[in-house]
Amino acid sequence: MTRQLEDTTGDSPIDAAPLLGIDRRSAIDAVRLRIGMAISLGLLQPGERLPDQQDVALGLSVSPITARRALASLADQGVVVRRRGRGGGTFVADEPPQNVLEELAASPAESHAVNRLVDRRLLFECAVTHFAAVNATAAQLDELERLTHEMAGSSNWSEYHQADERFHRLVAACSGLGAAVDVYNEALAELYAYFIPYPIEFLHESNRDHIALVNALRAGDDRGAVEVSRRHVDVLHKTMFMGLAGGDGHQSG
Repeated sequence: MTRQLEDTTGDSPIDAAPLLGIDRRSAIDAVRLRIGMAISLGLLQPGERLPDQQDVALGLSVSPITARRALASLADQGVVVRRRGRGGGTFVADEPPQNVLEELAASPAESHAVNRLVDRRLLFECAVTHFAAVNATAAQLDELERLTHEMAGSSNWSEYHQADERFHRLVAACSGLGAAVDVYNEALAELYAYFIPYPIEFLHESNRDHIALVNALRAGDDRGAVEVSRRHVDVLHKTMFMGLAGGDGHQSG
């Protein structure tokens, strides 16, 4: 189950993942920013249909009411348009107002915080992957493989993201590291709070790492598995979080 950032009033700050130095932003504004940035970066194209409201909520790890209010706000500002009837839904406007998109940008504090989160996840990912290569059961490996098929068959970023989160949480569970798995899951959820929509073609490409990881885990190849995980996190977040990382990609050190 994807962790949700609840916002029932529209004014509640995001407290589910507090970070030192990060701007306090309402959950609704955070969703507005993430969609707006994806449009500004060309990840969501003019005229592109967004997933259904429930899927937007699941894909961005927020509550349905937060997604609904964020999309309504973006529609009021002309960033997206809503169409009724057959073939309707929420679409990126043909010409989203540039002044509104310029306002939907991450602050330097947020960019720095995301870089730190990527570094944390990189360490945690390598650790849980090493022990997963030693401790994963056949049933767990079969489920990981099934999730790679689910990601390969996903048609949009929301479907992919939901399966991706289940995949990485299961890899952590395979490690058998007990309470350390909870720490990993917390770090993962904090970083996913900054996930922005991405073209499904790129996500399908990144799924090749998942497939390679499952193969390494089946072979008990801990070094190979760790290298796949290291590359996956580093490469994925150089692109997926490029808007929040200052536009020049994350550099791990």
